[in-house]
Amino acid sequence: MVTPPGRSALTTHVDPFLVALAARPDAIFSHHSALELLGAAHSAWSTCTLYCSGARMEWEFDGSSIRAVPHPTALARCGMTELGTRRVERRGSIVRATGPERTLIEGFRQPSLVGGVSELVASAAGFATLDIDLLAKLLELYAIRRLWAAVGWFLEVNAQSFAVSEADLLRFEQHRPNAPQYLVRATRGGTFIARWNLVLPQEIGKGDPDVGES
Repeated sequence: MVTPPGRSALTTHVDPFLVALAARPDAIFSHHSALELLGAAHSAWSTCTLYCSGARMEWEFDGSSIRAVPHPTALARCGMTELGTRRVERRGSIVRATGPERTLIEGFRQPSLVGGVSELVASAAGFATLDIDLLAKLLELYAIRRLWAAVGWFLEVNAQSFAVSEADLLRFEQHRPNAPQYLVRATRGGTFIARWNLVLPQEIGKGDPDVGES
């Protein structure tokens, strides 16, 4: 580590992203860490999450938790762990992170790693663009109907921001669950989104034109 001029090593805060990168050079930062690197995070978060090869591990560093997890099985088994990633500058270093499309999907898949569904939805609404074809390609690999529904719902709510057409929405709707499913597993109650056969956390579904209490 190089200490900036005028500061001592004892007072210099070390960036957990760069610490994680030094420990795992093949890191692909994900979930809330990706939101931060993409400049979209709605709130601060003390956990740095990354995908990498090798065993799962977690350690504390300078007040932050660094969590290294295996690549998603759905992508690893077909050798596509870098699909939907991009290179991002972080304090003079280039790091790799999941792009907006993967971050959205994987945030819905594992809300606890992104700070919850509310944080994900608020943050992702600030993305500059979303590639509809890439979203569909990733969802085809994951093959999880509730993720198709969650992304479809998000696109519908933010259709104007991302220039989403009704044809785009129909593309996602055809993969929705056949019966209602909870987006967040092991929960009860929430807001039922009829078009998507999806039950969202109560605070997320408020204001949606096609909802009912569950």
